[in-house]
Amino acid sequence: METVALAKASGGGGGNLVLILDYGSQYTHLITRRIRHLSVLSLCISGTSSLSCIAELKPRVVILSGGPHSVHTDGAPSFPDGFLRYAEENGVYVLGICYGMQLIVQKLGGVVTVGEKQEYGKMEISVEEEECGLYGPEALGGTQTVWMSHGDEVVKLPEGFTVAARSLQGTVAAIENHSKRFYGLQYHPEVTHSPQGMVTLRHFLFDVCGVTADWEMQDVLEEEIKVIKEMVGPDEHVICALSGGVDSTVAATLVHKAIGDRLHCVFVDNGLLRYKERERVMSTFQSDLHLPVTCVDASDRFLSKLKGVKDPECKRKIIGREFISIFDDFAQELEKELGKRPTFLVQGTLYPDVIESCPPPGSGRTHSHTIKSHHNVGGLPKDMKLKLIEPLKLLFKDEVRKLGSILNVPESFLKRHPFPGPGLAVRVLGDVTEGNALEILRQVDEIFIQSIKDAGLYDSIWQAFAVFLPVQSVGVQGDQRTHSHVVVLRAITSEDGMTADW
Repeated sequence: METVALAKASGGGGGNLVLILDYGSQYTHLITRRIRHLSVLSLCISGTSSLSCIAELKPRVVILSGGPHSVHTDGAPSFPDGFLRYAEENGVYVLGICYGMQLIVQKLGGVVTVGEKQEYGKMEISVEEEECGLYGPEALGGTQTVWMSHGDEVVKLPEGFTVAARSLQGTVAAIENHSKRFYGLQYHPEVTHSPQGMVTLRHFLFDVCGVTADWEMQDVLEEEIKVIKEMVGPDEHVICALSGGVDSTVAATLVHKAIGDRLHCVFVDNGLLRYKERERVMSTFQSDLHLPVTCVDASDRFLSKLKGVKDPECKRKIIGREFISIFDDFAQELEKELGKRPTFLVQGTLYPDVIESCPPPGSGRTHSHTIKSHHNVGGLPKDMKLKLIEPLKLLFKDEVRKLGSILNVPESFLKRHPFPGPGLAVRVLGDVTEGNALEILRQVDEIFIQSIKDAGLYDSIWQAFAVFLPVQSVGVQGDQRTHSHVVVLRAITSEDGMTADW
């Protein structure tokens, strides 16, 4: 439902939607971000989604992503039967990237073989075709540096296709069929290692496909408010779990705008918060945001469940279950007060949260080789009594900040570095209840963050944090040799939380 709702926010029921079918490339979600930066709505769904799911979204363009698979492998993921016919009959433009291009070629009767000259890394290509849809006229006859990553190659094109570009080794690098509106790139235009890649994508979307740049955060805001009002009945009440971070704060403000005082916020002190976090956050909620917030001290409850647990994935799932249990308890208390039990729970789940908790297409597994289970996503119990409202589920962090700005959330909140829902539990490697690890980490983190602020660096860093290691090392303090705990300081830059640099 959220996917369709956000597609509607692009105008015309998704009339300008660029839909990406994901086949497992590490760059797939970078395509999504690159296209959104052009003010065009792009969404990513599984490459094996049903034809009805694709058709319901009414995309203008479908991009088939790259992936680690070979089209020759048994069980290799593919688009649904009838997809190419659907695209042709409904005027949908299709662009295959890397594996996606090879899928188009194979399904339409062309030939893909294991490449004699497998290409990985930066390569030069030459644009060949005179009337080229993928490249503007200024690119004709010229060369470009692109990022290749393929073992298979196209050796025979389907009927009606022409070669638009080749690598200097002679490998087919770009193909197109104007009449059917099918196109393919053997390389990755979305990465910075392909310097002209965004020029190519921009030309393809705007000049070839006729997409218009009309997707704005204001549209998302209005559509999400409409969806929430339709979902929550006029007499129903909603609980919102506030953490003090950007995501939950924007989610709460958005839902409050939609349903007013039927929203009941709760802030849980799980014993895993940063230095003086509880006092600071509660003060800001009351003085700046004017949200009605109940604070629940559940420190002992969480820490007792985490005693002896070392595996970070187990910690996340325990914390996720305990949060939901507390929210259920809170709902029961509200039921006594209101005479009616709240039926919904708001969470600030973001698009990267969902992506990281999903299985890769073609993996043959119902669960991925998980990067991490989010307490918002992977740690929820199946018997949860509350229904979820996740208004930010299809947005990236920078988009949430834009939405928060429209909602007049204080800038100090919007600029806060991301903090994990499980808190310091995942920043203490090992048992969080052993010794005074949590207290040491709180003090280290406070000193680190304040030093960054004093140096004027806080806003230019995506996330800075400290980690407590389960090792000890020799050092010198006050002329004395010591043998004590080790902490790590880490600071990264990022645009969207999907890729990062130190």
